[in-house]
Amino acid sequence: MSAEIISGTAIAKEIREELKYRVLEMRSDGAVPGLATVLVGANPASQLYVGMKNKAAKEIGIHSRQIDLPQDVPEEELLGIVEGLNADPEIHGILVQLPLPDHIDEDRVLLAIDPAKDVDGFHPRNVGALSIGRRDVMTPCTPTGVIEMLMRTGNAPRGKHAVIVGRSNIVGKPMAALLLRKGEDGDATVSIAHSRTPDMGAITRQADILIVAVGIAGLVTADMVKPGAVVIDVGINRVDAPDTERGYRVVGDVDFEGVKEVASAITPVPGGVGPMTIALLLKNTVDSAGRLAPDRNRGAM
Repeated sequence: MSAEIISGTAIAKEIREELKYRVLEMRSDGAVPGLATVLVGANPASQLYVGMKNKAAKEIGIHSRQIDLPQDVPEEELLGIVEGLNADPEIHGILVQLPLPDHIDEDRVLLAIDPAKDVDGFHPRNVGALSIGRRDVMTPCTPTGVIEMLMRTGNAPRGKHAVIVGRSNIVGKPMAALLLRKGEDGDATVSIAHSRTPDMGAITRQADILIVAVGIAGLVTADMVKPGAVVIDVGINRVDAPDTERGYRVVGDVDFEGVKEVASAITPVPGGVGPMTIALLLKNTVDSAGRLAPDRNRGAM
C-alpha cells in the first residue's frame, strides 16, 4: 500500500490563509507587518527566491520592501543598510538573501541583523535560545516548516524516534533542536546521521520519523526505511532529463517511487517542504510584528 502524500503546497496555503486573517486584524489596529529583503547582485536563483517571497508577503497584506544592490556594493554600505532597517519601525523582518559576493563577510552581515527581526532565524542569539528550548525566538523557516507539516498531518513527534540525515546549520542542527523541545511538537528521541556515519541504513531504519536534508539525489532508498515510517524529504536536486523540455527534473534526497511503498507518509519534491519555507518566513514576520508591538498583537498561531 502506497504512503500518504503530504502536500506542502496545501499546508502552506492553509498557513497563509490563517496569516492573512491575523494581518487583517493587525491592520485594523494600525499595525502593518513589514518585511525587508536585501538582494546583492543579479544571481538569477536569488532574484527568483526574493521575488517569490515578496509576492507571497504582499498577497497576505504584509508591507514588503525590496532593496537591490550592485554586486560590488562595499561591505560597510551593506552593513549601514542593515542598521537602518534595524531602526526602522515599519520593518519587523529583515532577510539578506544568501549567498553574498566573496568580498562581503556573510557572518558579519548576519550578526548585524537585530535578532528580533531575524526572520531567517540564523542569528547566533536565536540559535542559542533555540538550543536551550526557548519558544519566544525566531526559528529557521525550513525545519520549523517540517514541524508544522508533522503536526498538521497527525504525526506529532512526541515519544517517537526521529532520525535526521544531515547536520547543516540551516536544517539539520536546528531540526534536532526543535524536535528536542518539550511539548507535543517536540519530545522526540533524536539521532543524526551524516556523511561520516558508517552503515547509514542501520540508523535510518530505526526512524519513526525520517528527515533527509543532505543534497544528494536518491540517497535514501526503500531498504533504508522502517516500514510505516513518516519520511520528510528536504532535498532539492537537479538531475539530467534529456527527454524533458528543460533538460532536467527536480528530485529530492529520497528515492520517492521506492520509499513510498514502504513509508506510511512521505513528502514529494517538488511540492513538499519547499512551499513551507516561504510560509514560515511570513509567519516569522507576522510574529515579529506582534512581539515588537505587543499591545497590538492578536496572538500567535
